[in-house]
Amino acid sequence: MGQNLRGETREEKGEKKRGYLSLGSNLGDREENLRRAIRALHECSKIEIRRVSHVYETAPFGVTGQPDFFNLAVEIETGLAARELLGILKQIEKEMGRLEGPRWGPRVIDIDILLLGEEKIEEEGLKVPHPGMTERAFVMVPLAELEPGLLVGGERAEEIAARLAKEQRIKPFSELTRETS
Repeated sequence: MGQNLRGETREEKGEKKRGYLSLGSNLGDREENLRRAIRALHECSKIEIRRVSHVYETAPFGVTGQPDFFNLAVEIETGLAARELLGILKQIEKEMGRLEGPRWGPRVIDIDILLLGEEKIEEEGLKVPHPGMTERAFVMVPLAELEPGLLVGGERAEEIAARLAKEQRIKPFSELTRETS
């Protein structure tokens, strides 16, 4: 994490970074679970929701034999460090009833940090940019809806999304109403 000449990090100075989150749910009322998660993010004073993509219905990734997911992307602005943001996201998941389970297994809610400013982090339990995001239509299609020209790994988000949408099952479901705000 970079420091200025006074030894302050960007977060200590209160500088905000733009970031993107991926939200997914495949248990219970999937659409309501996404709404609840967005409301919880909105209620956090240190996270500003800028935009929310449409909801997409997607096939499970990695583990079959489970219900389809509803996924969306959220653009945020925050002064939080990545580790602090992750802590808030994990708390929201816990409060919504997420239980530890198999990797890529069914879940009430899953909230992942995709990108956070220009940060590149490789720590235990925290990797930014999110590893594998360019291999998953359920991440890239909603992200490209919000920011088609965003460069991810040197390629435009819309190009990655178009390629993945041909290879993986994903379809638009709905737009969450503004009642989530």
